Amino acid sequence: MSRLAQAADVDAVCATVALAFSTDPVWGPALGGADGRIDRLARFWRYFVENPQSQGGVWMLEGAAAVAVWVPPGGEEMSEEQAERLTGFNLDLFGDDGAERLAQLYERFEANHPQQEAHAYLSLLATHPDHRGRGIGQQLLAENLRGWDRAGVPAYLESTNPANDHRYERAGFRRLGGFTAVLDGAPITTMWRPVSMPG
Repeated sequence: MSRLAQAADVDAVCATVALAFSTDPVWGPALGGADGRIDRLARFWRYFVENPQSQGGVWMLEGAAAVAVWVPPGGEEMSEEQAERLTGFNLDLFGDDGAERLAQLYERFEANHPQQEAHAYLSLLATHPDHRGRGIGQQLLAENLRGWDRAGVPAYLESTNPANDHRYERAGFRRLGGFTAVLDGAPITTMWRPVSMPG
């Protein structure tokens, strides 16, 4: 059974995201300068989790076995103050070159993000490695999408792992386009899901 994550759950949510994305084709190489330490990676991801959580956008299964980080329509992924702190964190952890590559990567995400229609943005979907292979991440996603459908809200995401594209397509997402990562040109697929009316 899923529930909204509370402030006290943020550490567990970030730990799951850090573990899940440590081997991601885009974020694994981009964050490789963090030497693989999950505590440092979790601190990085906290910048992307805190604001959505405060806006009621983070859903989780018990024990953070799977988590979904949504930016609701009209919400913001992070405040200007958080973005400034993230810039400093990246400089400290990754150095000038690494921080610059991350800044360029963020710009690519932003440049490809659709602005025409209000939507829910799935920033992160992660399953803890101990719980992979059971489909619980997709179950959490399906539950969230039913909620957005009831609210009449379309959804958008970027898939940073081509192996997951078909899973999102099964959930009703369709490819919009794509772009590539800064470090190694890894593909990133932009995907949109219109509101699905119950049959």
